[in-house]
Amino acid sequence: MQGLLSRIILLLGLLSHGLSLAATPALLGPASSGQALNGQIELLEDIGARLSIADMADPAVQSRFQPANGRASVGQSRNPWWLKVSLQRSADAPSAWWLEVGAVTLLDLQLYFPDAQGNWQMRQAGERVGFNEGRDHPYRRALFRLPELDEQPLTFYLRTYDPAGNSFPLRVWQLEDLTQTATQENLGLGLVYGVILALLLYNLFILIALRDKAYFWYVLTTGFALVFILSMTGHGAQYLWPGQAVPVWLDRITLPSLWGLCASRFAQTLLQTRLHVRWAHHLLSMACGVYILAIALAFLDQRHYSAWLIALLSLTSIPAALGAALIRWRQGFFPALLYLYGYGLVLGSVAILLLRATGVLQPSALNAYIFPVAVAAESILFSFALAYRIQILKQEKADAVLQADREKTARLAMVQASADELQRAVTERTAELAATNERLQERELELQHAAFHDPLTELPNRRYLIERCEAALAHAKRHNQSVALLLIDLDHFKPINDRFGHDAGDLMLQVIARRLREHVRAEDSVARLGGDEFAALIGGADAQQHAREIAERLLAELAQPVLYGAESLTVTISIGVALYPQHASNFTSLYKAADEMLYKVKSRGRSGSAICGEDGEMSSSARLQVDVLNTPSGLG
Repeated sequence: MQGLLSRIILLLGLLSHGLSLAATPALLGPASSGQALNGQIELLEDIGARLSIADMADPAVQSRFQPANGRASVGQSRNPWWLKVSLQRSADAPSAWWLEVGAVTLLDLQLYFPDAQGNWQMRQAGERVGFNEGRDHPYRRALFRLPELDEQPLTFYLRTYDPAGNSFPLRVWQLEDLTQTATQENLGLGLVYGVILALLLYNLFILIALRDKAYFWYVLTTGFALVFILSMTGHGAQYLWPGQAVPVWLDRITLPSLWGLCASRFAQTLLQTRLHVRWAHHLLSMACGVYILAIALAFLDQRHYSAWLIALLSLTSIPAALGAALIRWRQGFFPALLYLYGYGLVLGSVAILLLRATGVLQPSALNAYIFPVAVAAESILFSFALAYRIQILKQEKADAVLQADREKTARLAMVQASADELQRAVTERTAELAATNERLQERELELQHAAFHDPLTELPNRRYLIERCEAALAHAKRHNQSVALLLIDLDHFKPINDRFGHDAGDLMLQVIARRLREHVRAEDSVARLGGDEFAALIGGADAQQHAREIAERLLAELAQPVLYGAESLTVTISIGVALYPQHASNFTSLYKAADEMLYKVKSRGRSGSAICGEDGEMSSSARLQVDVLNTPSGLG
């Protein structure tokens, strides 16, 4: 009765909120085996992790679900996400189906299926439980038997949580079809494993014979890469640690950090950066330290921060490794060219992994196996580079012996060199060092500029905006002035990327950035926060009036068409505005108040602006202050 009552309440709630809130169930037919479900599911971010399966009967909770529109990842999020899935089979379709959750390294996954009594049966999966416990069939990805389907829709829920990256590609299968697919996958992955393992053992034997540091770091790098790949594909949990939860030293943070640490040390040793490219050597050493810090944070259960540390390392370790390889190749060191090829392949695959982890790139069959294949190719190229390096070392040793004989003959002539010649050499060396220092300073300025600016639009980034806003708030406080923060979001920007490609999207962002910069005052600041989000910071005694004028001007100017070839691209914008000190006393509260106004514009249909407090509604921080003032103190 309790389950029946919950279903009735849920149905009435959905009807009261409009039939548009109900997602169309995915219709399964005889040929639906292997069908992706993400185009027909709904998502809900559980901010603060406050919802349980019992709350799904609440119409207010149901109204917060949003269509996934094909998304299979929401990136790095510190909140759990709920997935609502509705299935219905046609009259000629089988009634027994299996659900595949394609995220192998997901931290915590819970599935809730309805039973015959109207209650919910929970299944726990993810890295927090063992392989055998977290699925209904021994497959490298999580696989669950669905309740028997009839011609009535079946609705069930998934709760996913992973601060390092939430992904949830869903498919339905007939078990025999999945078994055939799994066999083909295992053959391909087995070939990749075999190549990497063979190179690992081959170079391990060479390491034992030569005791060379480069071979030592190569063996460790290849070994950790192999374990990392096994973990990513799910075969590690299936065959190496099937009976227990994934330990922290084998999770998606520790393994890539160990691989990155050893790869950085291998680059330093192979390319001899300490002698030939010292700036790259220092950056790679710093990257090693950050990898160790990420591992420590992972052991302290700070998974979110560890994941972002690994992602941000690309700003230092990747340019350092590529720059060192390019310089050494230009110096005539041929193994550096092989390193460039191998590292370039892995770099591209790692970039795809980072895009998948942050939710920018959605998981798919096309990008699922890029990293294992890239590592296999990299291992082959690195092995060739090591072999070539040994030949170079042998030749260098022979040349050194010959050179020693020549030096003995020329030593008397060197002793007779004049003091003026020595002074000239010192002067030239000093000039070279000065030029090197100047180049390093220029590089440091370039890195500093890159840290505070968006590379696509050349606008300041979020980090710059935060520091600039803090300084503006302090100045406004001292001079009794106001500061206005405008959050600007492009409406309907994603269809431009989908229809015309990312080049069109990049052009649109660059034009919007230029127009935004042209239509604010010189003393005001603009920034790109990421994606299609921008911000403007307006200061001065008349900040509120200028903010209103600028918002009206931007609504008209930024909506002007942008020419892309023969196409005319158009977007509208939504603007949320908050003021200091009227609505907030610090940057965090000011940003939150402006974001609330932006969300309000979005909820009203987009293409407009809203200033906090214009319609009498206060921001969350302002309401909190009023509540504190109105609370009885108990002193009478």
